Amino acid sequence: MANSRFEYVRTFERENILLPQTHIVIRVDGRGFHKFSDFYEFEKPNDKLALEIINKSALKLMQSIPDIIMAFGDSDEYSFLLKKDCELFERREFKLITTFASTFSAYYQFYWNQLNHSKPLDIDRLPTFDARAIVYPNNINVIDYFSWRQADCHINNLYNTTFWTLVSKGGMSTKEAENRLIGTLSADKNEILFTEFGINYNNEPEQYKKGTIYVREVVDFPLEKYNENPSEITLNRILKRFKKTEIKEYNCDIIKEKFWNDRPYLFR
Repeated sequence: MANSRFEYVRTFERENILLPQTHIVIRVDGRGFHKFSDFYEFEKPNDKLALEIINKSALKLMQSIPDIIMAFGDSDEYSFLLKKDCELFERREFKLITTFASTFSAYYQFYWNQLNHSKPLDIDRLPTFDARAIVYPNNINVIDYFSWRQADCHINNLYNTTFWTLVSKGGMSTKEAENRLIGTLSADKNEILFTEFGINYNNEPEQYKKGTIYVREVVDFPLEKYNENPSEITLNRILKRFKKTEIKEYNCDIIKEKFWNDRPYLFR
């Protein structure tokens, strides 16, 4: 009904256009996943199958949206870095966050049904995700953001590993374990695990300690040639010749500079 007398209602709509030529990060987060994980009896402190489901969901989203060049996730959240010159949905914030949240929720439910046959989804306990978009003006902000998420992953996993070890192997109640850990530092938790339970936290799976990273890598990118003249012009020239990309999975340190120095195209 184009040009009808009712069309005035469109004037109430408001769009928030994210700033051009800035780095967009979209973080999806599980809604009520503490209760969700209890309902479906997730293994503590890390449920390997649940992590596989959320990782497959993130990878599929990355495959379906070429503007995503990097993703980092752990537990029930994932952060996606978009290309700096991304024009997806004309950078309209609401379109971006609703698309990411709804699509990620759909993929998660699909892979849950595909991989977790012993625990069919209950209509009243469906996994859903919300999303937020954050705009960062420079490369340092982006690096610090992902470093923050990985540091948070480590802190949470060390706490949860110690907490659930005290419960499952130490015979404590959850309240007693919580009280035991009040005021403890990372060194204290490592000491509890090693001296009382013979667990060396350093030997825990890297995925649990560092999260999962997906990167849209430029195949055969000549880093040495770029380093001879690390300019935007040089980078653009190289990328015109090396257009093939491949999504690769890592469980590595992204806080150290080497990860970012090896991949200058992440900031293009």
